[in-house]
Amino acid sequence: MTSFAPDSIVLNRKLPLWYQVSQSLRASILGRTPRDPLRLPTEEQLAGHYGVSVLTMRQALKELEDEGLITRHRRRGTFIEPGALRTAPVRLLGSVDAIVAQQSGMATELLERGTGPVPPELAEYFPDLDEVATYHRLRADEKTGEPTNHARNWVRPELAARIDPGDLARWPMTKVLRDAVGADISRITDTVEARLADPETARLLQVPLLSPILHYTGVTYDTQGRVLDVAVINYRGDRFSFTVTLDAT
Repeated sequence: MTSFAPDSIVLNRKLPLWYQVSQSLRASILGRTPRDPLRLPTEEQLAGHYGVSVLTMRQALKELEDEGLITRHRRRGTFIEPGALRTAPVRLLGSVDAIVAQQSGMATELLERGTGPVPPELAEYFPDLDEVATYHRLRADEKTGEPTNHARNWVRPELAARIDPGDLARWPMTKVLRDAVGADISRITDTVEARLADPETARLLQVPLLSPILHYTGVTYDTQGRVLDVAVINYRGDRFSFTVTLDAT
């Protein structure tokens, strides 16, 4: 039986290895296509793929098992749960793969894309640009079809020129920029706040006007300190939660 092939990552030694591996594997699982196999490689094969010990790999798999994304069967192997729903909050420890995992696993519709002037509220992020590429996407639960969030991205034009719109139907923008475009992402700053749904958000997410939503802003920087992308995502308040864990090491 062919096994599911997870993406690769470059590990950051400043963060727990099991956490980085679990988030990378989580993003791969949530971003898989229906044609991908459900069986995972063995612990030993996965450990070799990620360059970690079997003990570290076992801890990462336990995290995904506790979340309900995988099941482990003695002598049969480890399998992805095809109907698993996102029920647990994502713990953000500063890993880009955590951001990718948080944004993955939804059916995505590209509502519009184009170019336009830099919005006044984003001028501080793009001081060297007059125009940016814009994307607006609606994400829905693949099983129920229920809208869960809608996202707007403002991206540097030279990067947008290398983006395949088809990739945005499968992957979040962070993954597209890093893995498909090859952008050298250094850090992402996240801001999450509670808001009330405005008319557009209420219509897109099919929630009552002024109902609670989670408003997320993510700013992606390269190693030179330039802003590559600004993302604004509105999440249904009844479907998402965020947990931030501070690592004291």
